[in-house]
Amino acid sequence: MNRQEISSDIAWQDGNFLPRRQLSVSPSDAGFVLGATVTEQLRTIQGKLFRADAHAERLSNSLYDVGMTPHETITAIFSAADHVATHNHQLLTKGGRSSDNDLGVIIFVTPGLIASQNGGLPGKPSVTIHTFPLAFNLWADAYESGTSLRCVTVQQVPKECWSITAKVRSRLHYFLADQEASAYEKGCKPLLAHADGRISETSTANIAVLHGKTITTPPREDALPGISMDYLKTLSEDAGFQWETNSLRRENVLSADEVFLTSTPWCLLAVARVDGDFIGPNAPGPVFRRLLRDWSANVGLDLSEQALHRKNCSKTDIKAS
Repeated sequence: MNRQEISSDIAWQDGNFLPRRQLSVSPSDAGFVLGATVTEQLRTIQGKLFRADAHAERLSNSLYDVGMTPHETITAIFSAADHVATHNHQLLTKGGRSSDNDLGVIIFVTPGLIASQNGGLPGKPSVTIHTFPLAFNLWADAYESGTSLRCVTVQQVPKECWSITAKVRSRLHYFLADQEASAYEKGCKPLLAHADGRISETSTANIAVLHGKTITTPPREDALPGISMDYLKTLSEDAGFQWETNSLRRENVLSADEVFLTSTPWCLLAVARVDGDFIGPNAPGPVFRRLLRDWSANVGLDLSEQALHRKNCSKTDIKAS
């Protein structure tokens, strides 16, 4: 199908543009059977992919780490992602401003059909790209109120299983950690650690702590390097803060002046409480507010304002229905 002929949301799979509703993954695909899937999630900002080059590099590194080689080049994959995002964002904001809404963009690569369910024949790697409107209502209020963390008993997967620098879909431990954290407090995010107590990350975000003028985040041996965290590093250094990577323990988090979370969909949030204990006297603190303003200014979009706007629009849509 010619990509210009599609008037609905589109996707891209194995070199072809198609309506998103026609996407399919075989139940015999190793990505489904074994969870053997390499993935990247991007977001658009005013319809444009944010930090696409950095995401492309991480996808390439992840594929190398797990020994998966798709037929398409990284350049071709991200060119397709750009077109899918542009097309779908135009549909999403038709008749409005480019800043009215934005998309999450998913790229995932699987090994293809598993031999034991495909007549003994190995499958061919498969690449899929699709988008979805960002669920701003899930974090809109957190820009102002902060979010809560809970240290959980579920541990980070050890490096002996697979490289922590590979972004993959084998995430049962995140699912279980979310359940454990939510059992303590609805909406609370789990904070995972390694077996020796080194803090790693939440199920959806990287963590950084502020002590004085120094911001510290776990090294790549402890947590998946984050694209948004790297952007925060640039912003904070431009603002005059020192940046370092060191292993963190629970006590380092609890004693922090401020605690930050970074993730692709919402970019930057502050942590107000950890295990019920408040972080600082008035979280979200002044450094968070400054860095969020700087982030918004740099990308030409007030991130918290956009999220609150979309949340209010969602409420209006629900009442109208």
